[in-house]
Amino acid sequence: MEETNWFMTIISNPFARGLAIGFIVCVIIYLRGLLRRRELAKEVDRLRTHLHTKLEIDSSENERRKNEMTRLQQERDNLRITVQSLNQKPGRKEIRQYYIYQTAIDIMFEKAPGFAPAWQVTLKEAESLFEKSESGVVPLLKRLMPTSADKQAEEYEKISKISMDTQKTN
Repeated sequence: MEETNWFMTIISNPFARGLAIGFIVCVIIYLRGLLRRRELAKEVDRLRTHLHTKLEIDSSENERRKNEMTRLQQERDNLRITVQSLNQKPGRKEIRQYYIYQTAIDIMFEKAPGFAPAWQVTLKEAESLFEKSESGVVPLLKRLMPTSADKQAEEYEKISKISMDTQKTN
């Protein structure tokens, strides 16, 4: 009984009672803190996995965009090279020059009323000169024996000059 007496004296002491109540309140607050800490740790883990997933998705999307950009740059360079090579093929400059001349002629037809008849006469003369220079033995031999495009152009000019000179003398 003495042991219970000792316990009862401690419990009946107001300081000991306040200390016990404070200790119990501290234990309750500590346990609530532990539970809250677990919840927050789970939330942090969930957010961390969400962020990791988002970064993986963004990374794969960035990689896909980078590959597409590289592919498009390569395609652009290939197209640029193709356009340059097509522009350098024989005859392209002449065709371009032809279109420029044709546009200039169309503009002259509209602006200068006397230009059209003079142009038609000059065009018919030039066509007849070239037809004469294309018929005969020399042009036939040139067609049969292939040469480079530059030599063919030079020979064609020589033949046209010869035929013009013969026409002037006639």
